[in-house]
Amino acid sequence: MYIEQIYTSCLSEASYYIESENEAVIIDPLRDTEKYLALAKSRNATIKYIFETHFHADFVSGHLELSKQTHAPIVYGPHAETNFSIHKAIDGEEIKLGKIKFQILHTPGHTLESTCYLLMDENNKPNAIFTGDTLFVGDVGRPDLFSGNLSKEELAGMLFDSLQSKIKPLSDAVTVYPAHGPGSACGKALGKETFSTIGIQKATNYALKHNNKTDFVKDVTSGLNAPPPYFPINAGINKNGHQLLDDVMSSAKALSIEEFEAIAKTDAIILDTRTADKFTEGFIPNSIFIGLDGRFAEWAGTILPYDKNIILVTEIGKEQESIVRLGRVGLDKVIGYLQGGFEAWKSANKKFDLVINVEADELKMDLQYDEDKMAVIDVRKPSEFEGGHIDIAQNFSLANLENEMTDLPDNKNMYVHCAGGYRSVIAISLMKKEGYHNVRNIVGGWGTITKVPEMPIVLPVPKEASLN
Repeated sequence: MYIEQIYTSCLSEASYYIESENEAVIIDPLRDTEKYLALAKSRNATIKYIFETHFHADFVSGHLELSKQTHAPIVYGPHAETNFSIHKAIDGEEIKLGKIKFQILHTPGHTLESTCYLLMDENNKPNAIFTGDTLFVGDVGRPDLFSGNLSKEELAGMLFDSLQSKIKPLSDAVTVYPAHGPGSACGKALGKETFSTIGIQKATNYALKHNNKTDFVKDVTSGLNAPPPYFPINAGINKNGHQLLDDVMSSAKALSIEEFEAIAKTDAIILDTRTADKFTEGFIPNSIFIGLDGRFAEWAGTILPYDKNIILVTEIGKEQESIVRLGRVGLDKVIGYLQGGFEAWKSANKKFDLVINVEADELKMDLQYDEDKMAVIDVRKPSEFEGGHIDIAQNFSLANLENEMTDLPDNKNMYVHCAGGYRSVIAISLMKKEGYHNVRNIVGGWGTITKVPEMPIVLPVPKEASLN
């Protein structure tokens, strides 16, 4: 028996390759399937099944691509209704793979169709459980993403029952393999590890410590941030089917400067996927920056419209990667990329814009001598802002920035920062696209701001002190 976790950091997503006797199953595959096919080939194995734990909301799964390439059936649990052919397993059903087998455990709560796959080893002993978004390390799947007619409280109640009846009775030694790790928006506060054991989770996971359903529901449904707006779009794509990624990639072509300019004059989005430092040095006017070196797919899904064509500006050699990673969240309307990238644009003496970078110590000087003419725009999450901020800062979370753009203090020079410098450049690209040019980027963000002596920052009052 062989198990390999295939982890994709920018989505905090874990898919799995499990093999026995040269037969393999893939659980929760990404849309770019080459890694699974290559792994099976290298191990002289045949992919026999594709298991899906639920209709994913944070990425477009690769079940259709992988099934076409391998002819393996797509397996979902109970209550999964799709517009393509699947094997809908029943609760308790067993599926054999070589000398091992999987038991279907229907665990509704995160979604109605959520299903875990319990792996029984060659001795018919429970070895591992692939929990999808039902159980994470240190957390459980949020119950507010289902788009049907059930409330988050009703789904949380189902999740409690699923955990009590299907998960907690398992042996402490059973390995827990979830679909996501730290940073995922599918839970509230996932732990830093990407796998664990039932015993460790029963001892440390707040959700598994609950024995009272009412308290569990209250705890699990409280403190939930609004989910990214693309989640219901991706869930619908996974349920209803989608264009194959190969077809998406073949429809995007290299564009000359003239072709690029002509398309840019339409309603198309110009997306620049280079690094933040290269973008700030120069970019094509009206471009939106989302760099491949950050949580690219998540921010692309959050910010970009799904109904508009996209043309790309990338580093040379990163064109196909950009298209694939957009495809991971269903942004399939990429029609081309600028041949030669930004350097070709600049060499042709075309007009370009840039971002003024400001070091944190320079920010402190400006605050001392010119505070009345400046505004500090903090684009971190509200929870980050509450954990400490510059005293005059205003919080415009990047996820909501486009909706709040008209509230920006555009009569002042706006100094923009995030935690490390990635989100702030995204924010500035959006602001410049909307005509706000009195902006500056604080290099290194909050991480460098806090290192400057006597920076005027506000920190939360410790709970012990607040009682005095």
